[in-house]
Amino acid sequence: MKTFILAPDSFKESLTAEQACIAMQRGIQTVFPDAECIHVPMADGGEGTVDAVLMAMQGQRINCEVKGPLPPQKVQTYFGLIEQGKTAVIEMAKANGIHLLQAIERNPLLTSTFGTGEMIIQALNTGVSKIIIGLGGSVTNDGGAGMVQALGAVFLDIHGNVIQGCGGELNRIHSIDLSALDPRLKQVEILIASDVNNLLCGPNGASIVFGPQKGASAEMVQQLDSNLRHFADVVKHTMGQDFRDVFGAGAAGGLGFGLIAFTHAKIQSGATLMIEHTHLAEKIAQADYVLTGEGKIDFQTKFGKTPWAVAQVAKSLNKPVMAFAGVLGEGIDELYQQGFSQIVGINPADCTLEEAMKNAEVNLENAVANSLRAFGEIAKQ
Repeated sequence: MKTFILAPDSFKESLTAEQACIAMQRGIQTVFPDAECIHVPMADGGEGTVDAVLMAMQGQRINCEVKGPLPPQKVQTYFGLIEQGKTAVIEMAKANGIHLLQAIERNPLLTSTFGTGEMIIQALNTGVSKIIIGLGGSVTNDGGAGMVQALGAVFLDIHGNVIQGCGGELNRIHSIDLSALDPRLKQVEILIASDVNNLLCGPNGASIVFGPQKGASAEMVQQLDSNLRHFADVVKHTMGQDFRDVFGAGAAGGLGFGLIAFTHAKIQSGATLMIEHTHLAEKIAQADYVLTGEGKIDFQTKFGKTPWAVAQVAKSLNKPVMAFAGVLGEGIDELYQQGFSQIVGINPADCTLEEAMKNAEVNLENAVANSLRAFGEIAKQ
């Protein structure tokens, strides 16, 4: 009997990571009916991170209500508790994600990470000693100002008036009062799970790279970038240290910056964090084959995306790894030197995007079965 580890990320807007695992298992058992399939749904800090962790580690879901990306909007959401309640896993997009607003509502001058800060408070209320925060999928560009405001910080203008923490108001902040910042932050370890290495400001910064997809016009992008520069200057004066050029500070519209500056969070690859917390290496060591995948695989995959991270673990243990994707982009040939045994596009020729999204589950199942049939002679060894 062969043992397969199934460790895909989600196929964006079509399959969750667990749904991908289920489709993969059906494809495998079409060819090897008695195969053992171990599901380890993955994520990299973005969509599906909490669900993947809870599934892999049999964690506890904690429901809560927080402010959405456009306060006073409220959202019903949740975070996870794992490791006997010692660690909380938060997905910022569940409070302040782009999917929570219609395209016409998106305005990064107004959106805020306040709800993410409220989720951190709710996690602290459970008595955790560690918090993991996934930063993908944001609709905000406030440098984490809303988040830290929820945690007790007060932003003041030059006249001493209180300023709201949102992207369009950052340029008005003259000073920051941290006297009421939640003291429990000093007693917890905070880890940022992200696959974004962007700096806070400039051509590679949060506003210019990600602002347009959050509803920013060209003029707005420049204003947001200028506002983040100003905010970083005030934070430097307040904290005595400049955090704007830390890799990953630009993640989630600068939420990475706010977490690093005000909570002393450390940023790590989201996929690597997932691999560590799901004990993926231990599971792969006992398996014969590894299957992974996500919506698109291309030259960017090697910069820490989930399939690449999974392949590195498999390669270190001399296990063959097959990757499946809805779209195969440029530069996949070089991935074969990175540990991949096979990279497969799941969609039939001439498949439209609408058809691909609608039929992703069946297409993945069929692609896995067909690939394993071709791989059969090796698999039977």
